[in-house]
Amino acid sequence: MTITERIDNITRIPPEFLHAKPPAPKSVKIEISPRCNYRCGFCALRTREVQPKWDMDFALFKRITREMREAGVEEVGMFYLGESFMNPRLLVDCITYAKKELGFPYVFLTSNASMAFPEALEACMKAGLDSLKWSVNAADEEQFEEVMGVAGRLFHRALANVHSAWEIRAAGGYKTGLYASSIRYDGEQQKKMETLLREKVLPYVDQHYWLPLYSMGAFATQREEQLGYRPTAGNQGRIGALREPLPCWSAFTEGHVTAEGNLSACCFDATTNWTMGNLNKVSFMEAWNSDSFTKLRAAHLKRDVRGTVCENCIAYG
Repeated sequence: MTITERIDNITRIPPEFLHAKPPAPKSVKIEISPRCNYRCGFCALRTREVQPKWDMDFALFKRITREMREAGVEEVGMFYLGESFMNPRLLVDCITYAKKELGFPYVFLTSNASMAFPEALEACMKAGLDSLKWSVNAADEEQFEEVMGVAGRLFHRALANVHSAWEIRAAGGYKTGLYASSIRYDGEQQKKMETLLREKVLPYVDQHYWLPLYSMGAFATQREEQLGYRPTAGNQGRIGALREPLPCWSAFTEGHVTAEGNLSACCFDATTNWTMGNLNKVSFMEAWNSDSFTKLRAAHLKRDVRGTVCENCIAYG
């Protein structure tokens, strides 16, 4: 199955999940580390008043992933909003536990690539990582510094690591799928992106796909407007298989857990506004079908989220 087929299977809400209390999600993303070395102008992490300096407790990770597996979760992502390679030791431990102890059929990861050094890359592949996707959203060093808000040398380091991953997989005979995604721009900027991808990325991945700029949980700033972006309503999935904003698949078919252990209803919740349960206090399924989550899903099913935490996000439509 290709990565886009997997994505589409999650963003397409099947009939049995169109309920205020659906079954366990097939996929869950877990924030191994909420930290990130980028300062992207469009990212939900910029809404945090104080950037975190902690990572997920491994004991918490083990308990909640066991609960997820027993409930029927099949795919687990080793990331949510942060950059998981900020703590490569913890990342490898989590992949190993999910694959070898719990037997998750599919363990995946998204990264900006700048911290994905060869030693950590090979350790992740050896641990059984099924899918590694790179986020490539700048066409050159100048745009990288403007959009990602960090030194241009990281632009070149990230591309070098993308290349290294391809070589490491081939040399070691690992099964990890290598992919990339990019935000689709307009006009001349899009042409620059296509040139970069053709020369520096496409030769080193199995598949690439395009994404719209999401509203990131209603996060649209003057900086985004200056950069020429306009968010879409909600999270409509990938370009080529966009979904309607309501009901939002993110609340029905995929779980999202922060490093602190909060289960969120939103795939871009950097401020805990969408917290539906604290997994330090309740089980995964108790939080998944909590009263607050049930009420929010009911509003989504009615296609009327006025008065809910999702109101502003959908307003982009």
